[in-house]
Amino acid sequence: MAAVVWLEEVGKEDVAVVGGKGASLGEMINVGAPVPGGFAVTAQAYREFITRSGIAEDIFEALKVDVHDPEALSGAAERAKRLVLEAKVPKEIEKAIRDRYLEMSKREGKEVLVAVRSSATAEDLPDASFAGQQETFLNILGEDQVFEAVRKCWASLYGARAIFYRVEQGFEHEKVNISVTVQKMINSEKSGVMFSSHPSTGEPHVIIEAAWGLGEAVVSGSVSPDNYVVDRADKKIVSRFVAKKEIMIVRDKKTGKTVTKKVPADKREKVVLSDEEILQLAAQGEALEEHYGIPQDIEWAFEGGKMYILQSRPITTISKGDGGGAEKAMGSGKVILTGLGASPGVATGEVKIVSGSGDLGKIKEGDILVTVMTEPDMVPAMKRAGAIVTDEGGMTCHAAIVSRELGFPAVVGTKEGTKILTEGMIITVDGGKGKVYEGRLKTPKAAEAAASPVSFVYKPITATEIKVNVSMAEAAEQAAATLADGVGLLRIEHMILGLGKTPRYYINAGKEDEYLDELVGGVRTVAEAFYPKPVWVRTLDAPTDEFRGMEGGENEPHEHNPMLGWRGIRRDLTETDHFRLEMRAFKKLHEMGLSNVGIMLPLVQHVSEFQRAKALMVEEGLDLEKIDVGIMVETPGAALTIDDFIEDGIDFVSFGTNDLTQYTLAVDRNNQNVAYLYTELHPAVLTLIEYVVERCNRAGVTTSICGQAGSYPEMAKRLVEIGITSISANIDAVATVRETVARAEQIIMLRAAREE
Repeated sequence: MAAVVWLEEVGKEDVAVVGGKGASLGEMINVGAPVPGGFAVTAQAYREFITRSGIAEDIFEALKVDVHDPEALSGAAERAKRLVLEAKVPKEIEKAIRDRYLEMSKREGKEVLVAVRSSATAEDLPDASFAGQQETFLNILGEDQVFEAVRKCWASLYGARAIFYRVEQGFEHEKVNISVTVQKMINSEKSGVMFSSHPSTGEPHVIIEAAWGLGEAVVSGSVSPDNYVVDRADKKIVSRFVAKKEIMIVRDKKTGKTVTKKVPADKREKVVLSDEEILQLAAQGEALEEHYGIPQDIEWAFEGGKMYILQSRPITTISKGDGGGAEKAMGSGKVILTGLGASPGVATGEVKIVSGSGDLGKIKEGDILVTVMTEPDMVPAMKRAGAIVTDEGGMTCHAAIVSRELGFPAVVGTKEGTKILTEGMIITVDGGKGKVYEGRLKTPKAAEAAASPVSFVYKPITATEIKVNVSMAEAAEQAAATLADGVGLLRIEHMILGLGKTPRYYINAGKEDEYLDELVGGVRTVAEAFYPKPVWVRTLDAPTDEFRGMEGGENEPHEHNPMLGWRGIRRDLTETDHFRLEMRAFKKLHEMGLSNVGIMLPLVQHVSEFQRAKALMVEEGLDLEKIDVGIMVETPGAALTIDDFIEDGIDFVSFGTNDLTQYTLAVDRNNQNVAYLYTELHPAVLTLIEYVVERCNRAGVTTSICGQAGSYPEMAKRLVEIGITSISANIDAVATVRETVARAEQIIMLRAAREE
């Protein structure tokens, strides 16, 4: 068997030669699909390489570990990949790869830019999807880079996740080979993923997700894409959701590298695909499903107005039961609203329109809370609701985060929910699909089961700790199930807002003990769920406008800009009676044996604030030798004077990037006139973060990040490179951040190994 073959020389029967991806690409080229040309390094070339280099036996011996032991699995992966990367490739195989790339460039008339993708022989099968298990390298130029990328693809056959998945699926390592496809790179203006049928139910609806730039942004989950649904029966677009697309992945014209950039302001909320392009994609998706005889998961791109198909594999998540899934159960219901499915599940209930805090009392158990957008003071009512529907918001908005933490359905960004839905109306909310149905549907339980598949949590070992942000005690169990390394941010103000009464109400009414019990109980639930892992609890950080609508908040001051006003440590150091209550709660928690609870002070801007807070802690009987005390770095003032805090004995710092970015750039991210200027990747923000991490690492002070930016792949990679101790993400983003960090660390190790 040749070491390399042109893609048009193979088809769907050649999985053993070029793997699932290569076989599918060759098949599609031969049936006339618009697939970029290229070649494949065969699986036999890889097998010959590991056999002749003498590493095959050592590789398979290294893989004989318990894959459920994270440390053993990680060690096995590292040993196997090192063997592949360090072994000598036979000269004729290396020459064949280089020559075929040069021939491909000759065909194009110039040195061609390519995408180098792994294609395992146990991949993209009808009953198992290995998508994302092995590596892909984009924007590769020149024969040296191509050959090096092929070697890295070979090594990725032994990534920890790939090893685990093969064992779970019953594939023997010795029988799985890897091919590598080298395709002409499509420098797409728009791209994404398409399902030829619904990926959960199999119904004949083509579902398309689209974003600007390269498709990696959609595949990795780093951007919220547009979502379009086409009914294959009548060839009509039945659903169109236009997301706010904050970032895009593109090729940098100067460096040639793949980079993440902010989407230009005029394109962030612009629809990505025209109706013609949507229907063109849908027709291609349907044609591929008919050809293969099974629903397909397809990656696509548009460059210069031309559509390209980059990959097609079977969908393996369609329910095999006879219940027909969620959509069958909903067949009798009329869709009256569509939005972004922010939290999965299905619930039926009575609509209650909430226009302000005065309406919260009317929410009863199981009601559907409908509002323009939720606010923190709505949390008590949200806990009673069966589901939430909002006009505004995305996957990271307050409604989405709280709904996922509490485990009930939410559809956000419907644009007109408060206009179409009416008080007392009975509706069914499908938070998985982002649909709202009229009436009480026949089998909501069956729909809910289909919308909430059971999954396992895989935890790769990372040197950088991956923690989780928690807003409410009720989310403790769900947060702990992520296997996070602790809680990087437990927001105490969300517990307070959930009480419906301000701290001042309890103090003035002489009910300090009742208030203290609420604080201790809430923190205790989370601390016990994670013990002995650290739980950093942020003291009160609620702006005055959030307290004003609560009982006891009548005398809250009216501030022109509450975010810059009386909040955080500055409030606690003037309302010291409340701060003392917080400290008594911490003391009680430690007396209970919950030594993992740490205190985090928000909005600090001068070391004197830290010193005054510690003095109050000592007065309340806290032993600062036995409890970790740290600060949120949310102001340039705190960042630039971090040496003063280190000298004063700080235990840890955590970056609140939302505020740090706003205060550094003088940008209100909620102001549509200037929001386009807001970016956590601004050089000034990154410089402040690097400055703090560098000095803290030198002094042995733990560093973390709990702002939303830590969940962005590009930011996570930068944080790993500068040596941050931990990254804390929202519950739904922990797995993604963990994989991003694991990959970034592996790249750093490989780079270091090559330099040696």
